[in-house]
Amino acid sequence: MADPIALLAADRHRARELADPWASLCAVATVTAAGEPAVRVLVLRDVGARLGVFVNATSPKVAEFGNAPTAAVLVYLPSLSAQYRLQCGLEPIDPAVVRDAWQFRPAMPKRMDWFYEAHPQSTPFASRDALLEAVAGLALPEPLTAPESAAGFALNPLEVERLELADGDTLHDRRRYALRDGQWEESALVP
Repeated sequence: MADPIALLAADRHRARELADPWASLCAVATVTAAGEPAVRVLVLRDVGARLGVFVNATSPKVAEFGNAPTAAVLVYLPSLSAQYRLQCGLEPIDPAVVRDAWQFRPAMPKRMDWFYEAHPQSTPFASRDALLEAVAGLALPEPLTAPESAAGFALNPLEVERLELADGDTLHDRRRYALRDGQWEESALVP
């Protein structure tokens, strides 16, 4: 029986070797408080042997994570013509792990995490110019450490569908993997 998470890891590795711009990204779909779907692209991280996403707790998506028992995650790797759809439970990542990983973030995302302390993510601002000025003028703490609002969530896949698109006149390969009693059950699906 194939392990779909090991397959995904191998495919992401191959996609990185091919300089696939989506190799480190995923789309995460949630449900708003009003019951509406919401989707956004996030960086998909390897957190030890697990997959995860790092976010800022001020973001509306963090509240949305609690509106349903699972989130839908899509990983599309165009260089391999492969797509993964995952149904995942979300589990907070240990804050110490988040703080350590935060140190490797680029400068602007670090600055924005601190900016969110006073201006939560997704709140309106007077103008783009005013926003750029406020971000540039932000005084950062010394030493530069992660704010309390830096957070992370491990993805706990419960179901995975892998679709490999075929070239020409060949049938696509679509499989579903369902986690049952700690083991993955595989079934072929009509593409």
